[in-house]
Amino acid sequence: MCWKCGNNVEFETISRNSECPVCHADLHSCRNCEYYSPGSHYDCHETVQEIVSDKERANFCDSFKIKRHWNGSSGGSDKAALAKKAFDSLFG
Repeated sequence: MCWKCGNNVEFETISRNSECPVCHADLHSCRNCEYYSPGSHYDCHETVQEIVSDKERANFCDSFKIKRHWNGSSGGSDKAALAKKAFDSLFG
């Protein structure tokens, strides 16, 4: 799925030049990678040697593995909304 719009993207392989047919976001980017983890070393669960400065743009990372699904709707994960809902339910 596209990290930006949530569109289900069907490609056999994701190359550095692959982009979402709906919103034209780069698909071979940190934001669309299974190993992307904000707060980790270089925001990645894999051992990478160089920092990728723009996590939303295409890159040459050899560790890239497409994220197969999201827990949220458009724009990727909505953990903040889920956390707020859980917090609000404590007082409701």
